Amino acid sequence: MIKVAVPNKGSLAESATVILKDAGYRQRTDPRDLTLYDPENDIEFYYLRPRDIAVYVGSGELDIGITGRDLLIDSGVSAVEILPLDFGRSTFRFASKEETTLAGKRIATAYPGLVESFLKKEKIQATVVRLDGAVESSVRLGVADVIADVVSTGGTLRQAGLKVFGDPILESEAILIERSGVSRSAAVETLLRRINGVVIARQYVLVDYDVEQKNLEAATAITPGIESPTISPLQKEGWSAVRAMVKSREVNKVMDDLYKVGARGILVTDIHASRL
Repeated sequence: MIKVAVPNKGSLAESATVILKDAGYRQRTDPRDLTLYDPENDIEFYYLRPRDIAVYVGSGELDIGITGRDLLIDSGVSAVEILPLDFGRSTFRFASKEETTLAGKRIATAYPGLVESFLKKEKIQATVVRLDGAVESSVRLGVADVIADVVSTGGTLRQAGLKVFGDPILESEAILIERSGVSRSAAVETLLRRINGVVIARQYVLVDYDVEQKNLEAATAITPGIESPTISPLQKEGWSAVRAMVKSREVNKVMDDLYKVGARGILVTDIHASRL
């Protein structure tokens, strides 16, 4: 049996549960449940604070965990990222009343490990002020000169009279992690393949269309698929049916281009899981 850590609340929790369900694993129905055993797959899920997940995985108490890249780096534990999950994206930035240098400044953050790692890497001498909650008020209250925090729209910072400056410290997202140097079991490999199949499937759709033989080459150049498109002859002489995987973000342009080269009956279907 393998043990898997899942965020119990916060921005990652719902999406983590959905991706596990799509991968074929049973998930809790009562948000108060702390654990759930999936007998069909012989996996036990533990619902934990996202900030604590890297600690449990790094210590070896749990085999696999879903957490944020920022939280993994901030923890400083012996765990590594093994798969980005393509949700929960965020940017970690510095902000202050006006653009400034970091040297000699007091930097307030709820991610001291991450910030200290960045300062060490960049060889910058500064004081890190650890705060557990919102850090936007720390500059106004005189506790810090600069803050380092997750930034999405920047609305909260503007309300506090702050603006971001400099390059992002980190581009974060939800990730799958395991303990450093561990030998993976067959069950862990299966879970990894399943989840990776869902991640890839969400990035693609299936496009089906009909096209005349004379336009087939031009159409398939637009939809080359992963390895090759599937082409089948239609009852109508000189026509073929084509099916190919296309990246979701490109699908509308692809349909426009297909129509221009003579493709008709263009249909798009979501993909829920895959093995490629």
